[in-house]
Amino acid sequence: MTQEQWEALKAVVRGQRLDKPLCGFIADSPWLPEWTGKASILDYYSSESVWLEANLTAMRTFPDAVFLPGFWSEYGMCTEPSAFGSRLIWHEHELPFAEPIGHDSEKALVLAKPDVRCAGLLPFTLRRLVRMRPAIEAEGHAIRFAVARGPLNIASFLMGTTEFLMAMQLDPDGTHAMLGVITEFLEEWIQAQAAAIPTIRGVLLLDDIVGFLGPEDVERFAMPYLKRAFAAIDGDVRFFHNDAHGLCCAPYLAGAGINLFNFGFEHPIAEMRELVGPQVALLGNIPPRDVLAAGTPEEVRRSVAEMRRALGGDFTRVVFSCGGGLPPGVPTANLRAFLDEAARA
Repeated sequence: MTQEQWEALKAVVRGQRLDKPLCGFIADSPWLPEWTGKASILDYYSSESVWLEANLTAMRTFPDAVFLPGFWSEYGMCTEPSAFGSRLIWHEHELPFAEPIGHDSEKALVLAKPDVRCAGLLPFTLRRLVRMRPAIEAEGHAIRFAVARGPLNIASFLMGTTEFLMAMQLDPDGTHAMLGVITEFLEEWIQAQAAAIPTIRGVLLLDDIVGFLGPEDVERFAMPYLKRAFAAIDGDVRFFHNDAHGLCCAPYLAGAGINLFNFGFEHPIAEMRELVGPQVALLGNIPPRDVLAAGTPEEVRRSVAEMRRALGGDFTRVVFSCGGGLPPGVPTANLRAFLDEAARA
């Protein structure tokens, strides 16, 4: 993102009122490559030039939108599981899949912490950023975020979601030990990104599995590890994505150091504002698939206008967005309609 966009994002997180709403979208491989019409998802993962051009095309097409995290070097859900030994399955036009390394639903996995310098896809993920950084900065942008899947998300890929949730109840001590290893790995992975790219001053963690838990398990199994991971570097923006059920975790976010939250569209933004408290900025939350991707431009406009009315005209600590990342198939006309309507606030 540009310096101006970064300063605007920090201002929103601090609670400063801008002249008009800031609009931002999580943009990655489900949307970016095939939106351009020039590349498949596999092309996007396997070619630095395709990856760079897809990101730059989006930023040139929508200069009044902040794309988050911005130049996300990723391989779908596979990056972090690959470091622990997951077998990866690739497809031309679909997202890849990381296979579990264990299937026991009664005991958590006993893990060895990978070396972030050389394990799995991590060196390729980081080297892409290092190699492309001069070209990114020549376009007036900078890499601002260290990015990773969250500890519960990684655990669910290593075990299987059902197996992980069962182990949480049947083997709580083992689950804590497993999450401790994963979190130590995440701390080192976030620190490695920040050490390689000095412009990084934010952390984005994505963990939808938190939305599968009740409040007690959120407090026991999620927040202590998220707090550690977000504190791995001294950053200005600590951005958490969970577009599964978000009400259960909302009251705990500020205590974990999170100051920006992307949540699901099922939760009214006014209700989420009440639950997260005054210190957490919100990024959301029109329906991503049914409206932003599948709706008409007029339907997008109406949805943005409804969100604005729900806020009562006060968009302090709000980034206008959809309830989740940009899904496949969002057309240019719909994003333009979103940005035009938001600018009218």
